[in-house]
Amino acid sequence: MKQLALYIGEGFEGPGVNAAHINILLGPRNGPAGQAFASSLASPSQGHCPFMVIAQPNIPVKPMTLYVNKAPIGGDLHANATWGASQAGIAKAVTEALLDGTLPAEAEDEWAVVTANWVNPACDDLDAVYLNNYNACRTAIRAALACKPERAQLADVVGQIANPFYTPKA
Repeated sequence: MKQLALYIGEGFEGPGVNAAHINILLGPRNGPAGQAFASSLASPSQGHCPFMVIAQPNIPVKPMTLYVNKAPIGGDLHANATWGASQAGIAKAVTEALLDGTLPAEAEDEWAVVTANWVNPACDDLDAVYLNNYNACRTAIRAALACKPERAQLADVVGQIANPFYTPKA
């Protein structure tokens, strides 16, 4: 793993309204990731209230992880999907990454993680939201630490730019 002050990654998983899209920042608390963590936690805005990711009540995950919702809460199911299923998926992915050695040992007490998470207000399956967020977060962590994508990957897709919401005609 290349030593950087800030690792940035992205993960997308699943189809339709239960898909997950996660952007992640991670790195030492005394660097940009720690600054982003503190600034985000201290600066909620209407519809976006960052919160600490927990494994269970009173047991936050390590490294300390902040959840930032991209979509304002749009009803009870969306609230449960965001604060419940999506958060739980991220908690599992971060905890596993620490325990299986994906994250370096010093990450446990010296790093911060900030996740920006898309949970569609139209989601309809909490189990799918959980699984998609878990997989998207695992992908984002691994991509960040490996500095993905590589230049060759970008060269391979430059003529085929697309995303789940739009594909150019030419």
